[in-house]
Amino acid sequence: MTPYASDKPFNLQSAFPHQLPKAIQWAEERSQEIQTGGVPLAGKGLEIARSVGVQRPEQIRMAFVESLPLPEDEMLRRAALETGLLGPGMVGLTLGYSVLICQGHDSLRLLSHEFRHVYQYEQAGSIAAFLPVYLQQIAMAGYPNAPFEIDEGAHEIVLCLKTNVAMKDGGFKENRKPKRQSRLE
Repeated sequence: MTPYASDKPFNLQSAFPHQLPKAIQWAEERSQEIQTGGVPLAGKGLEIARSVGVQRPEQIRMAFVESLPLPEDEMLRRAALETGLLGPGMVGLTLGYSVLICQGHDSLRLLSHEFRHVYQYEQAGSIAAFLPVYLQQIAMAGYPNAPFEIDEGAHEIVLCLKTNVAMKDGGFKENRKPKRQSRLE
């Protein structure tokens, strides 16, 4: 049995009041680390962030990691893993203006999804204001059905490589096709 596993399912709703202050502290500490050592957005990254509503994309810092960090606190780690917020299948995490992306997963879709989280943090005003609302949504509706996650899904940008068309909000936006070199030219 792993240190965070139990024979009882984890109940985020009952753990919420006790884990929330620890979750906020953990998120703020990780965010500060990324703000200090992360890479600022440039060019296309700034465009993607603006396209999903981010007001101050120049404040975003990115960190590319092998895997997303887990809290050291056993109960907080268990809450994150069992609710699907963190774990082996997760490849992106946003904490305010700080975005972590697992190496090899920096797709247009994931970046637009994570940058929409930045927008949501901006609307809330801080990590401490955003997390209680977001975690309550997860506790009540589950991760995939949380209203903030549904909002992000509606703002993800997917690039169809065959037609080179970026799709967002059910609409289409043409991209310039890359010039291809041909031996026949």
